Amino acid sequence: MRDVASRAGVSIATVSRFINDPETLSPDMRARVEDAVRALGYIRHGAARALSMRRSHAIGAIIPTVDNPTRASKVAALQKHCRENGYNVLLALSEYDLDLELQQCRNLVEAGADGLMLEGGLHHPELYELLESRNIVFVNTIVYDPASPYPNIGFDNRGMARRLAEHLLDLGHTEFGVISGPRGSNDRARERVEGVHRALAKKGLPLPAERVVERPYRVAEGRLGLKTLMELPSPPTAVICGNDVLAFGAILEAQALGYDVPGDVSIAGFDDLDWASQLPPGLTTIALPAPKVGLLAARYLLETLAGKAMPHATEVEVRLIRRGSTGPAPKRG
Repeated sequence: MRDVASRAGVSIATVSRFINDPETLSPDMRARVEDAVRALGYIRHGAARALSMRRSHAIGAIIPTVDNPTRASKVAALQKHCRENGYNVLLALSEYDLDLELQQCRNLVEAGADGLMLEGGLHHPELYELLESRNIVFVNTIVYDPASPYPNIGFDNRGMARRLAEHLLDLGHTEFGVISGPRGSNDRARERVEGVHRALAKKGLPLPAERVVERPYRVAEGRLGLKTLMELPSPPTAVICGNDVLAFGAILEAQALGYDVPGDVSIAGFDDLDWASQLPPGLTTIALPAPKVGLLAARYLLETLAGKAMPHATEVEVRLIRRGSTGPAPKRG
């Protein structure tokens, strides 16, 4: 900084202002310092800056995987808002493993993250203890629960699954199947299955255990899940999948087995990925505005770090998109 100040003919304090609050400088002064920075190849020392300001200007994000476009768009929105406000984003993956997520949390805390965006509301108890003991701001995403003791931004997963089931009930379906993601460490998957249960129970309809199949979130696994359901003595006429990826696999397998979609079996998912409107016959799904969640999470973290009061729980609106993969229940017998 001393070299930059000397070359630009300004004080070290002015260089510091250029780095931390450039809008306080006149355009001419900013240009002089910027020219000196470029000429000298100056890069600020992040560790020293963090020590002096007691702030690293880094936000951590822990997500299960990066192979889902919806999740990627959430992180991209988080990063964009953070970048525009002088913060970097540090990304870590949990692989749906609560112990690994705890370790990744420790790593980000050690790296000096000022705040964390988490996914879901189900985490290792020690993770919450760690964040609270260090006074680190965090927010859970993709879940909405006003009763939770922890801040959250996202969706009512039970409610939107119930809504999807009600759409199929309105079409006359009474025989349901579910291809869910693994529910052990995934509260979102668990709540979506619960939502289907509740919608059917309200109509006095069962959802037998053998009609709930758990598969990892991959197209090939969706195919296996659909095959399992259709091999049952009384196969379902409506299949709700834990996300669009599983639903794409289910549609492909149904067609390969000779079933008409939706003439013989209706299939629906969650996300509204790009392919949902392109893969014949078009996928009925719940559109989840993940970028909005990422933006709101970034705002929550940065505003809270700035000392502003933010809502404890924020629900993001979802939409039911009706397409060709769902239709009236077929007549049997």
